[in-house]
Amino acid sequence: MSLIKVSTATSIPTLNANTLLVIGIADNEGKLSLTSGDPSALGIDLKALENVGVNAKKESVTLVPGSAGSTRAFIGLGNGELNDQILREVGGTIARKAQKFERVVFDLDTKSEAQMEALHLGFSLGSYSFDEYRAQKSTNRNKSLVFVSKLKLGRESVQKNEVISTAVKHSRDLVNRAPNELFPASFATEAAAVAKSAGLKIKVWDEKALVKDGLGGISAVGAGSSRPPRLVKISYSPAGAKKHIALVGKGITFDSGGLSLKPAESMVGMKYDMTGAATVLNAVRTIAALKINTKVTAWMCLAENMPSGTAVRPNDVIRARNGKTIEVLNTDAEGRLVLADGLSMASEEFPDLIVDVATLTGAATIALGNRYAGLMGDQIAVELVEKAAASTGELVWHMPLADELRPLLDSDIADIANVKIGNRAGGMLVGGHFLQEFIGPQKTDKSKKIAWAHLDIAGPSDNSGAAYGYTPKGATGTMVRTLVRLAENQSSSSKR
Repeated sequence: MSLIKVSTATSIPTLNANTLLVIGIADNEGKLSLTSGDPSALGIDLKALENVGVNAKKESVTLVPGSAGSTRAFIGLGNGELNDQILREVGGTIARKAQKFERVVFDLDTKSEAQMEALHLGFSLGSYSFDEYRAQKSTNRNKSLVFVSKLKLGRESVQKNEVISTAVKHSRDLVNRAPNELFPASFATEAAAVAKSAGLKIKVWDEKALVKDGLGGISAVGAGSSRPPRLVKISYSPAGAKKHIALVGKGITFDSGGLSLKPAESMVGMKYDMTGAATVLNAVRTIAALKINTKVTAWMCLAENMPSGTAVRPNDVIRARNGKTIEVLNTDAEGRLVLADGLSMASEEFPDLIVDVATLTGAATIALGNRYAGLMGDQIAVELVEKAAASTGELVWHMPLADELRPLLDSDIADIANVKIGNRAGGMLVGGHFLQEFIGPQKTDKSKKIAWAHLDIAGPSDNSGAAYGYTPKGATGTMVRTLVRLAENQSSSSKR
């Protein structure tokens, strides 16, 4: 991982061959204009730039030779209006163009420390690469970032960005890792190392403890694999915290579909099915590192869904931790089975809020595409997650849990079925209904359930296309930042 040194300067510093100077281009009534500085003073002919293809389209970058052997990167900024999310995207886009440069100078007329912070975070996130399995490693150099501004970017802001970007990148690393290396036991070992380095408490249930404690969902899903399942609990409990959030992550380290076997082409990419667990692990480590005054418990529900003579069968009935029985009609709807136990365990501690994160349904991608996460749950919890996501620029869309869909999960012999065979309508929402059944009552009012939100990240967890903004190809690390902001907001609200 390359190191990034950050500074500010009131004017463009002396340039050299190792410098990339980033200049913003805006569309001013059909004509190109600079977002900062005088073109003539910078020796820039806007008409000549237009002739070589420079334009104001967002994320458009054109590299042009500059003075003293430097290079200029003209980046499109639309109408020139800047906000934090645009600047994060700009930072990430430039990071990919700046690999061979030692110094990057941003001359974008940033108006506040928050805008410089957004540029820095985007650059850090955009500089990610995964080359663990390549003989030829990436050659990213250490970077020096210079922001042309009369303002200063405080060290505290830089350090916070470093903590957050490290966690997002670790989440990406875990998800990108091959499933022959990352499986329930090795994932639990990785989580233990993270917990130890962060000073967090951890408890791990192995396959025998899972059975002993009635965790029938995780046990059943992992029964078909030679690599047994795990449940991992990581706890952060700062003194004086008045709010408690439980984060529950789906951690299917590889999903073959079990006996309801997926087609061969559909199995490719199923190493990503543990993204939810990677997300909650890296969220709690970041919350602890930033010393946010909110109690957070992360639950990682880990299993490998494989077909064998010991695998769970269609029509089997299993019992989840909260006592409810589940008729398994499709073994490829396994994520909700492991989450049933995780949500039940989380509920037993009566947190103020439960948020689960899962690559739960292909239906989420069909409905919302590859950049939006489906958000379901009760109104209070949904609004809290929406607010956090809006401030981080991570995309969520509130989906309804329509009452008429719940009867689809009625079973002839058990309390609930895990799917409705033959039903293709509202698959993402049906999955949300199933999970809701495993949210327990509030401690002080048994007539009400604990506030709960479900994030179906099947779409945004994996970018199968080209990199864009600060989002790389492959694992994206989505929702780590949103969960951290959620904890920050809860800490703030507890002070009022």
